[in-house]
Amino acid sequence: MTTARVLIVEDDPIQAERYAMDLDGFDLRVASAGAEALSVVASFLPDLVVLDVRLPDMNGLDVLRRLRADGIPSSVIIVTSHGSVNMAVEAMQAGANDFLVKPFTAERLLVTVRNILENQRLSRQVQQLTQELGVTTGAVGFFGFTGGSPIMRGVYRTIEAAAPSKATVFITGESGTGKELCAEAIHRASPRAKGPFVAVNCAAIPQDLMESELFGHVKGAFTGATGTRDGAASRAHGGTLFLDEICEMDINLQSKLLRFLQTGTVQKVGGDGPEKVDIRVVCATNRDPLVEVEEGRFREDLYYRLHVIPIQLPPLRERPGDALEIARTLLGRMVKEEEKSFSHFAKDAEVVISAYPWPGNVRQLENCLRNAVVLHDGDELTLAMLPPPLNTFSPKAGAMLAGGVPVAAPATDGGRGIVSDDTTIRPLWQVEKETIERAISLCSGNIPKAAALLEISPSTIYRKKVSWENAEAV
Repeated sequence: MTTARVLIVEDDPIQAERYAMDLDGFDLRVASAGAEALSVVASFLPDLVVLDVRLPDMNGLDVLRRLRADGIPSSVIIVTSHGSVNMAVEAMQAGANDFLVKPFTAERLLVTVRNILENQRLSRQVQQLTQELGVTTGAVGFFGFTGGSPIMRGVYRTIEAAAPSKATVFITGESGTGKELCAEAIHRASPRAKGPFVAVNCAAIPQDLMESELFGHVKGAFTGATGTRDGAASRAHGGTLFLDEICEMDINLQSKLLRFLQTGTVQKVGGDGPEKVDIRVVCATNRDPLVEVEEGRFREDLYYRLHVIPIQLPPLRERPGDALEIARTLLGRMVKEEEKSFSHFAKDAEVVISAYPWPGNVRQLENCLRNAVVLHDGDELTLAMLPPPLNTFSPKAGAMLAGGVPVAAPATDGGRGIVSDDTTIRPLWQVEKETIERAISLCSGNIPKAAALLEISPSTIYRKKVSWENAEAV
């Protein structure tokens, strides 16, 4: 059995020595700075990184973000002497697996490390078993989200950490990234899941009706108020109120929203007195809220009242591998809704879906697939069936421009790398290993760039490198 590899990143030599003693029995390496840690990770490929936040050359969270951006599959435990809710949220959102606050006992460290490594082992066993049985496990999902990219796993961890609290969550992200889906996930993962989820789009309701929509009104309060009506805040009692496009709210109404958040009471338009409500507020915007504050369109005190737990949803172009997973999930749903017979995508369609930058994010992807499913039929959805600009998009040209290094493919059978130039049939893993190593060499050791040009995830390369090393060690 291979000994788990653990990298300790700690600038205090006494602390580093203590961690090493606590973790005796593992294959250990120690780094005292962020740049050194990144260098060690590239060669050592640890299963787990114990990462201190305060390092002499850079912040530990920046090291973590680099690891996740490069697709390195190592689990990470963040260690800090300044524990806070905001720090924990930021660490989980950046992709940490756990969070320890100094001082902690040797037993706590050891239990945390063992639990994470055990989860890794079980995940590998499940993956190996499903591959041996030829079972398709389906896309990674989380409360309606689809996608298992490292950056989205960080979002899932943040949602899980934030859900049990009553603290206000502020979701930001481009249009089409799934902000309402995120709000629903927070609600469904929280103790309020059995209560109502009430969504209000602040951009879709006329400003003169927004106060009534939020807080309700009594009969005769204004022209057209023919009866008493509860507002969204009252209807969300015991559950979650989601304020979408919060930065579109009129500046005059923002003061009333602030008072509501501070007192937990609502007063209907034309009403005599306040009513107590128990709700959790989640809000979202596709704008930069700080810019809105600076330009006077959004109250600064309201911003800080709402911006307790921030969640930044990444655009689809920054989620490697997720576009195709989402497309497959959507296709399965759409063929049922439209009563069509599509069962899968053609290879050329999959390549384009994976490589296209999707400026409109998931909403654009969904609309394109709906177009193709409605206007065509068949067992296989091909590239020609997709609407413009997808059916004319050239992923190879895009890869050349973005990567800057052409990676020539070996002579293969249908692009699968089974037959070499001299037609001698060799094991697939050997051809795959040579192709990957050549791509890394052509990219001057830059694994993420090599992965992009090979159209695979960087984490796939890292996993394969570990498996090759383990095979050679046997």
